[in-house]
Amino acid sequence: MLKIKAKLPVALLAVTTSLTLLSGCGYHMGSLMHPQIKTIAIAPIKNNTLEPYGSAAMRAALCEQFQFDGSLKVVSLEKADCILYGRITQVTSKGTIDDSYDNKQTYRPSEWEVTIEFEFEVVIPGRKKPLVNKRVVAGSAKYQVMADQAVTRRRGLKQACINAARDTVVYTVEAW
Repeated sequence: MLKIKAKLPVALLAVTTSLTLLSGCGYHMGSLMHPQIKTIAIAPIKNNTLEPYGSAAMRAALCEQFQFDGSLKVVSLEKADCILYGRITQVTSKGTIDDSYDNKQTYRPSEWEVTIEFEFEVVIPGRKKPLVNKRVVAGSAKYQVMADQAVTRRRGLKQACINAARDTVVYTVEAW
């Protein structure tokens, strides 16, 4: 029993020392965003493609990813410290895995990939110079055609938007 009590202070000292060394290595938790900027608004997303659900899916993904990150609170345009303006520049779809039941006589993809390119900038209202200069991010997702190709494609587009929005959030809150 005496040996256990003697080893306890040594163990506590070792744990305390290792925690002190780790905290001194530049690692920290919390937001990397500028301390004066606490809120962001997502302006209506422009869609320069023929994708019918692109703008709505991208705006929803951006709001969701900013809320998930927690560095900035998503608010209305009138109340925001900064505003994200963006546009979808390209949406492409391609078959990635072929599936044929008639000895390769008919080309039928069983898996598709949708990719979205999104250009954005973040502006502080009233300032000419943007907070985050124009950047282009891309997100992609694979999906398989089940019963309804339109529904599964829309789900694939939504996931591609989430992936592009994730990069947009990183470039916005870590732009320092």
